[in-house]
Amino acid sequence: MTTSSTHHHDAAPSAPLKAAILERFAREVAKYPEAGKQSAVMACLAIVQQDEGFVSVQREREIAAYLGMAPIAVHEVTTFYNMYNQHPVGKFKLNVCTNLPCQLRDGVTALVHLEKKLGIKMGETTADGLFTLQQSECLGACADSPVMLVNDRTMCSFMSNDKLDQLIDGLRSAKPGEAS
Repeated sequence: MTTSSTHHHDAAPSAPLKAAILERFAREVAKYPEAGKQSAVMACLAIVQQDEGFVSVQREREIAAYLGMAPIAVHEVTTFYNMYNQHPVGKFKLNVCTNLPCQLRDGVTALVHLEKKLGIKMGETTADGLFTLQQSECLGACADSPVMLVNDRTMCSFMSNDKLDQLIDGLRSAKPGEAS
């Protein structure tokens, strides 16, 4: 069984943002002049994601209200960048670059291999909640393709099928805290 990446508009509303989160927002906003407080939007999105694991539409609206922005402007930022999760993701988020240079050097082959190995399609999460597989726009390492990014932090280069298998097996056997 897999979960898809569909947006959950009918999900029950979450509790309001915690005071500690609002305090972190205030510290970010303080870095900008009053007229430029909207510049803290990416930091506020990152704070919510760090706390909750993803950024819901409700949280986008709350950030928009906090920063005095239109909700669509916050949503545009959330959906533009791969680093913001719009729904819950697995413990290991795997972003495989499928931009043209990587496509020409087996990026799509790597994605298809991972789909088969994990038993999911791009955009889905494994039933055990360990892996979410996504395609990515350019990761800026075209000469090292195929490349992928694990949990938005760890770049993996020259990902042959053997290296992909080793990565997945290693992540599966990692103890909590080791590979996240």
